[in-house]
Amino acid sequence: MWAGLAAAWDVRQGRIPNRLTYGAMVVGLALRMCLAGWRGTLDGFAAGLLGGGIFFVFFLVRGMGAGDVKLMAAVGVWSGLRHLAAVMLASAIAGGILALAYMIVRRRGLRTLRNLGTLFRYHLASGLAPHPEINLQNPQAIRIPYALAIAAGTFYAFGALLLRG
Repeated sequence: MWAGLAAAWDVRQGRIPNRLTYGAMVVGLALRMCLAGWRGTLDGFAAGLLGGGIFFVFFLVRGMGAGDVKLMAAVGVWSGLRHLAAVMLASAIAGGILALAYMIVRRRGLRTLRNLGTLFRYHLASGLAPHPEINLQNPQAIRIPYALAIAAGTFYAFGALLLRG
């Protein structure tokens, strides 16, 4: 539910409000406390830190917005450590498909591939320092509503979990 709301907001507004992501974290931790006590709460907290932490690396290089980082942290709180990898993998696949769609629709395939090569070489040499031109601060950069990929990955992972029984 939270991921779906964030996706709709991101598509329409180009951002994800803090009240949504932080609210999802607080409600998720409170629910975990009620259902599984401290152990469940710590599991959710750890999954939130891990999920948000992995996405934070992309934020550091200015390849992802802070709202996406906080949303993945919130999704981690709800999914827990046991299901976090499946959610993140499904979200990454959905994000790749979304990026390909944007690349095709905007007819920027060759430029995108050149930029990927440039970024790869730059980060090998410079570590996590943001590229001076190829980042979200550049007004020419295409901004993808990544909350859509996070929501799709979350729904897929949890749908698969429910179908497995």
